[in-house]
Amino acid sequence: MTIVLLLQAIAADHMIAIMRMSISMLFQDARDTELAPGETLFMAGEEVSGIYWVRSGRVHLQRHTAHGALMVLQNAGPGAVIAEASAYSSRYHCDAVAAEQSVVAGLPKQRFLSALVDEPALAESWSALLARSVQAARLRAEVRSLPRVADRLDAWLGEGNRLPEKGRRQEVAAELGVTREALYRELARRRKADPGA
Repeated sequence: MTIVLLLQAIAADHMIAIMRMSISMLFQDARDTELAPGETLFMAGEEVSGIYWVRSGRVHLQRHTAHGALMVLQNAGPGAVIAEASAYSSRYHCDAVAAEQSVVAGLPKQRFLSALVDEPALAESWSALLARSVQAARLRAEVRSLPRVADRLDAWLGEGNRLPEKGRRQEVAAELGVTREALYRELARRRKADPGA
């Protein structure tokens, strides 16, 4: 990696930290909601009344396909806004479900939108966050378009992701858009090919 690329990466990481700090300040005094693993924060079709930010834990934005497969559309960890586009929608388009014990901060939608109008720096941070969300969604779509499970897993791991502990690997299958059985077969194939890994 050249020094220019390294400096660009450091600058990008610094900008992301500034954006998150700016957005987090908005949620500083917001009402907290604790969620147990598997508990639903909101469901598709419900009216959007609040905007939520993850304080701790992990919340999945998910949808079931016509064939019943679970698709994770967002894996929101600490510092992430859940379902960002819902700020501009009247109804949620997906379910938000806690993947683990989580705490989310919620603001009334109108208060959130008013803050964006009143604070240009916050609006700029929000725009940058939305742009990064679009990039992440495009990457997820690109990974899911790959025909083989092995290729999807390689692409996902190539983005710096790591496999979680054994009890939570079905979440990776949902992110990749494959069945957990298909993912487990691929992981078993890799272990057999490289027992030391």
